[in-house]
Amino acid sequence: MMELKAGAAVRDITPGDSQFLFGYPHVERYSTGVKNPLLSSALYLDNGHNNMMFISNDIIFIDKELSRRARERISLSTGVERESIMISATHTHSGPITVNYLSNLEDPIVPKADPAYLAVLEDGIVEAGIEAWKNVKPASAGLAVADGKGVGTNRRDPDGPADPEIPVLLVKDEVSSEYIACMLVYSMHPTVLHEDSTLVSGDFPSFTREYLQQNILGKNCPVLYNTGPEGNQSPRHVTSANTFAEAERLGIMLAKRVEKVIGKIEYSSSLVLGVQQGFINPPLRRMVSLSSAERHLVESVKRLKNLQESGASSREVRTAECDWFGTEETVTIARMADKGLLEKYAAGCLPAEVQVFKVGDWYFAAWPGEVFVEYALAAKKKHKNIFIINLANGEFQGYIVTPEAAAEGGYEASNALFEPETGGMLVEETLRLLEKTKQS
Repeated sequence: MMELKAGAAVRDITPGDSQFLFGYPHVERYSTGVKNPLLSSALYLDNGHNNMMFISNDIIFIDKELSRRARERISLSTGVERESIMISATHTHSGPITVNYLSNLEDPIVPKADPAYLAVLEDGIVEAGIEAWKNVKPASAGLAVADGKGVGTNRRDPDGPADPEIPVLLVKDEVSSEYIACMLVYSMHPTVLHEDSTLVSGDFPSFTREYLQQNILGKNCPVLYNTGPEGNQSPRHVTSANTFAEAERLGIMLAKRVEKVIGKIEYSSSLVLGVQQGFINPPLRRMVSLSSAERHLVESVKRLKNLQESGASSREVRTAECDWFGTEETVTIARMADKGLLEKYAAGCLPAEVQVFKVGDWYFAAWPGEVFVEYALAAKKKHKNIFIINLANGEFQGYIVTPEAAAEGGYEASNALFEPETGGMLVEETLRLLEKTKQS
């Protein structure tokens, strides 16, 4: 086996002008400044037999078509195969809108994504990837798993399913022992900051990165933060306020959990690398009638008002408020279904891509969209050393929920465009690709 080589790079993708900050409906939320820069961070690995590239971005969504173009551009410049490149989003709700969502079509406040910013984003991703490839040098890598308990919980039930595991992949310069890059995955919505915050930010992951760079890795070491399946995961139940102070507190808490395991990492300069790519074509959600959707909207408004008037906790009110958002979006989707638009928007998501990356004894699977954590737990139950990266290479125009969540209703199920069985399809395709990766 040939020796491992690695390179990393970062490009600033912070908007240079005021942008609509996407993630919350009904609020005219244009940026008034920058708290944390938004970054595109790339890591390239090559063992002489196989290579791969990870590019994480501090944005809310990666569009499937933008991902395709960026990967093709990187591949043409570097020779790295397109299917061996992963482009992911951290899902910050304090960055520019990057995808036009069907469920927001009737929201008069939410604008279309700005083509000028999308060009900046795409160019930043491409430049980061090419520069990482150019920066290649002899390297060694190792991985440990940190514990993220307490940084957030299941957002509908604080005692519900969650995945606190944080895989931490560290890559070192084989000659100088300086850190080349750090990549981590954590299944949690970066939504400490809410509608009243108008500063551009990566939310708590930005503070995790800053702490690691300032205290452990060095200020020039790229930190690739990836968000795992977070469809029903949130810091809502562990925060005392929706402030930068709270985002910093949780970000540093997470960083210190990572710091605890860094000393346990055993490095190797000889790692087996492999990539497999597959696709799924999930079925469209069976939509309720417009009249039924409108009844659910009336009921959700009544429930929210009752909670507000009864002095319920802020967390209960926020959950009910989000459910109201969801029932509004269901009305929009039902109306668009009557106009025949569902198929058009679904076509922009399909086929949905799945990747599996083998890095030594560890595996990283890349799934598009926002997926409930139960599906990641199901994959991990079937296979050890597998970690799921969410929001990669595309999106689903809504959440991928469980059958139980679909039956219960609620915000996530209300704006889903695809059936819950999509999650099982992602798991099965991942397991199939894992077997192929082992055999290659």
